Amino acid sequence: MTPEQFSSRFCLTLPTDKELGNTEALRSRLVANNTTKNAAVLVPIIKRPSGLTLLFTQRSQNMRHHPGQVSFPGGKEDPDDDSLQYTALRETFEEVGIDNDQITTLGWLPSFQTISNFKLYPLVGLIENINQLTLNPAEVDSAFEVPLSHFIQRGNHQIIKSTFNNVNHPIHFMPYQDKLIWGVTAAIIDQLILHFE
Repeated sequence: MTPEQFSSRFCLTLPTDKELGNTEALRSRLVANNTTKNAAVLVPIIKRPSGLTLLFTQRSQNMRHHPGQVSFPGGKEDPDDDSLQYTALRETFEEVGIDNDQITTLGWLPSFQTISNFKLYPLVGLIENINQLTLNPAEVDSAFEVPLSHFIQRGNHQIIKSTFNNVNHPIHFMPYQDKLIWGVTAAIIDQLILHFE
């Protein structure tokens, strides 16, 4: 798949309130309350000579939320952020050193309500071939890439059912080599891959 073919599957718009309501009914199993905070992540697609890859970070063991887990670059919306797009791009630069002028934003995937009480907005971005990342050790222990083609194969997706507050929740798992990609990060990938079916 060429970067142009990939890009054609998205258009950059924030979800409307109506779409968010539908998304909540279909995708979220947790009920947001008045303490819910907004967060945004970048779903970074990197153009490599061998094909498109997804960039992941391994969160620092010192992080308050989800230490050591595999995630996308991103974080909590700051009060002075102009938009959730700005949040995703700012956090990406802070965590892995990719400047926003290296990223072509393509569009939004459905939002997720997390168990840590964040409403998470995933922004898909296409990145030209980059040679070096600058990791922030306070937030990121390591970073790695996985070929997008690995996730397009549905056989590499696993889902188990878990019960929380008497409601069944699907938990996504997508192992790759010695890495375990799971939870909201894997659920975001699942939504991304729907664009290729």
